[in-house]
Amino acid sequence: MITRRFAAVCVLWCALLAQTGNTATLLVANKSEASVSLLQLPAGNVVATLATGLAPHEVAVSPDGRRALVSNYGDRDQPGATLTLVDIEAAQVTGTIHLPEGSRPHGVEWLDNRRAAVTAEGILSLLLVDADEQAVIRRIPVYQNVAHMVAASAALGRAFTANIGSGTSTAIDLEAGVKLGDMAAGDGSEGIALARGGSELWVSNRSADTISVFDTTSLEKQAEIPLEGFPIRVEADDARGRVFVTLPRADAMAVIDVKTRTVMRRVEFDIGPDRTRRTLFGDMLPDSSIPIGVLLSGDGTTLFVAHSNAHVLSSYDATTLEPRAIIPTGLEPDGMAWSPLDVNPRGN
Repeated sequence: MITRRFAAVCVLWCALLAQTGNTATLLVANKSEASVSLLQLPAGNVVATLATGLAPHEVAVSPDGRRALVSNYGDRDQPGATLTLVDIEAAQVTGTIHLPEGSRPHGVEWLDNRRAAVTAEGILSLLLVDADEQAVIRRIPVYQNVAHMVAASAALGRAFTANIGSGTSTAIDLEAGVKLGDMAAGDGSEGIALARGGSELWVSNRSADTISVFDTTSLEKQAEIPLEGFPIRVEADDARGRVFVTLPRADAMAVIDVKTRTVMRRVEFDIGPDRTRRTLFGDMLPDSSIPIGVLLSGDGTTLFVAHSNAHVLSSYDATTLEPRAIIPTGLEPDGMAWSPLDVNPRGN
């Protein structure tokens, strides 16, 4: 269910879209239908839906905006062991990267236009893959349970994983291919993001209801921020000095000031759940739209939130946080990624 106020704002926003010719592409992983949707922005029209492996959870776009990788996590009975490679402009799947058996790939982040880092929960590792060769080029053990999400910094030469089962974050030297150490975060460490130009690592601890902040050089903890509501994903906005955290239990999103490390605003979602379809946290949180994925567009103008229990995205002005639109997706949207390029399947 969408409130009248949100609907009215959406109508106004859609009317304004006709005045701009600027387009980009948003990719959304649909967990419950083994697909990734390509949406033309700013309107949010689905221009293509591509088949992936079982239960795709996350998606990432290469720095040049041309390619995407989708992590096919699988389910309880069938652990995933592949990544789907997508040509964004052509709106085509161009390959499948096979990972070690039982990998359960989840978090994915490109290191450059060819290589990417992928968490492999099932084998307690971070994998480095070559998209050109469509192959794994390095396996780095982290020895932590449920290495879920990943953040990486080319400037630091480091990657960081958030490990749900161990309540930690692991730092990895990408050049040497070795683990540097584990940082104690909190129970259910899941979301992760680099802030302040990569000098800080923010980790959301869903079971502890906290956010941990670490120095990315010394690996020392700088702060522990209480945040009730099952904090599950983190997105940094360095230009405005903010960090966004989705809160599925509260059906809300917290906006945290990076300097003061305090909640400066909460966005309460007014999107009703779809109880006709079963989703991952639907039984636990039946009355929530279950906001999980959160993404700031690459041009810094728009914030997107994926509501996995409502099968829609909501979008907001990144500066004012005023609502812009509700965008239908496939079943159980989660991971998202943004490309500055438009889909042009015929090369027109």
